[in-house]
Amino acid sequence: MKNLKLEINKIKIKYNNIYKFLKGKIFFLNKKLNKKLYKYIKKIFVKYKEYKTKNKNLKELKILKKNTNPKEIIYLEINKNINYINNEIINLKKIIFILINRINNNNKIKNKAILEIRSGTGGDEACIFVKDIFRMYVMYFKNKKIKYKILNTNKSKIGYREVILYIKKEGIYEKLQYESGVHRVQRIPKTETQGRLHTSAITVAVLPKLDNIDVNIKPTDIKRYTFRSSGAGGQHVNKTESAVRLLHIPTNITVECQEERSQHKNYERAMTVLRSKIYELNIIQGKKDIEDRRRILISTGDRSKKIRTYNYPHNRVTDHRINISLYNLDKIMNGEIDQILEKLYNFYNKPKR
Repeated sequence: MKNLKLEINKIKIKYNNIYKFLKGKIFFLNKKLNKKLYKYIKKIFVKYKEYKTKNKNLKELKILKKNTNPKEIIYLEINKNINYINNEIINLKKIIFILINRINNNNKIKNKAILEIRSGTGGDEACIFVKDIFRMYVMYFKNKKIKYKILNTNKSKIGYREVILYIKKEGIYEKLQYESGVHRVQRIPKTETQGRLHTSAITVAVLPKLDNIDVNIKPTDIKRYTFRSSGAGGQHVNKTESAVRLLHIPTNITVECQEERSQHKNYERAMTVLRSKIYELNIIQGKKDIEDRRRILISTGDRSKKIRTYNYPHNRVTDHRINISLYNLDKIMNGEIDQILEKLYNFYNKPKR
């Protein structure tokens, strides 16, 4: 069974305003709020408070039992109470998970997404592969008529060191979230004169695109830098400091945007990416230290940590998590990735016995 404390933390973060309202930290809620959703969330926190109280009582009874002579009459009474409270705790846990599942089923992920692609090991060949994977996703979006916007690019001589996209379709995060990780490529580079096979790696990170209400970022926690853009835009680019770089001091997360001609628009887009990254860190806070989240999501770009391998000589794509190999690499690189996305979604969302 899932970790109850972690699931409660997810509810606290996802519905932060409702949680604050119930704790008396804020005094009003959005009028458009779903009343049924509010009712379920309120009930979850009431039951969870009861669950914690019962656990505390159980611990006290176990201590009492330990310090009581088994021959005494009260010992049997303590044992009865322990069994009774233990059953209550099990039932409360079941009720809480039922309520959480109702919320999740009625409010399935409908997030838009931020897609980041970065070069890892392999030098120029990794930068070329960033360009290829960027094209693969763009072809997929075009085939599905999904709108997207480039938030930032960092070009190398023959490819990209980094590409960040905003995908505007609701629910696309749910579909693409399992793309996060190290993608490895095996092929003979065009510059290779002796026909040797090279292995390179890039990292992909998929984050939910969030509105302002979901993540609270204090202005004092952000350092803002401006610089001259190196992207497209003609003469305007080199004459004004329209590009924006943001540093979030508590998490040491840095994001930048230079695709827009306006500094204000670049700032807004950089904030969108920053908000999504902080949200991802917060979700995992119950399990790991905040500074480790990004490494969990996309690893380090090391080839040995790969989730998927693209082998050009054999026209093969292998996803190592679900142990599947498809021999249609040419089609996949042209955006036909539905089969992989569907198999990954089914694998990670199959009912647990």
